[in-house]
Amino acid sequence: MEDRLSECDEILLVPALVRSYPTMTLKHALATLVLMVNFAAPVAAGQFEDAVDAHRRGDYLTALRLIRPLANDGDAVAQYNLGLMYTTGQGVSQDYVMAAIWFRKAAEQGYALAQSNLGVFYRDGRGVQRDHAEAVIWFRKAADQGDAIGQYLLGLQWAAGEGVPQQDYAEAIKWFQKAAEQGHAVAKLHLGVMYAEGRGVPQDYVRAHMWFNLAAAQGEQKATKLLDMAAQRMTPAQIAEAQKLARDWRPTTQPPPR
Repeated sequence: MEDRLSECDEILLVPALVRSYPTMTLKHALATLVLMVNFAAPVAAGQFEDAVDAHRRGDYLTALRLIRPLANDGDAVAQYNLGLMYTTGQGVSQDYVMAAIWFRKAAEQGYALAQSNLGVFYRDGRGVQRDHAEAVIWFRKAADQGDAIGQYLLGLQWAAGEGVPQQDYAEAIKWFQKAAEQGHAVAKLHLGVMYAEGRGVPQDYVRAHMWFNLAAAQGEQKATKLLDMAAQRMTPAQIAEAQKLARDWRPTTQPPPR
């Protein structure tokens, strides 16, 4: 499937900052910054809910006024969201250094989304010195908590051989699988490519087709193109088997509470 590599040159998790991984299985594959465009809400109601409501209305100054005291008081979710505001420049001037500071505060309290974002900052050199080994440390902390984003990003590091002892497709497959089992669409897409190429697993177009199918069902346009390309190399019986596997597939684990 050499032609599929040139056909799938961009893989995005969410619209955000990107960087290329030239050693990825997919040539010029792009891994995204893990930004959530909406606030992550804590269990407690009150002032934070008012901040969320203001943010949803686009009243970022009010959201900032409400959330900053909570962040200063040590609320990890507020710290994480304040980091997002500095990253996106909502209510404040965009400032990656300040974003990294607030992500770190939340990450050191064990907040998985902040750990993943801090890892991305280290990976990309945004607000901190680029350091792939440090990025892997934070991705693993999030991944070990069962966070699908952290698992997916850790898989990318193993696939690229950056910040880890060596490139290891089998290890990448393991983390993509964990993320995919929680429904992570781009992890499913990467799994499909790995099976199509036989990277870390025996080449298996049936499994590749299944994962492309599942990713496409979640709106991944690249998966639709790769699905068609895989089908061209399969028998009707193999396609039917892959389609049945996709229909029968269910997430085996649930994402941790936010």
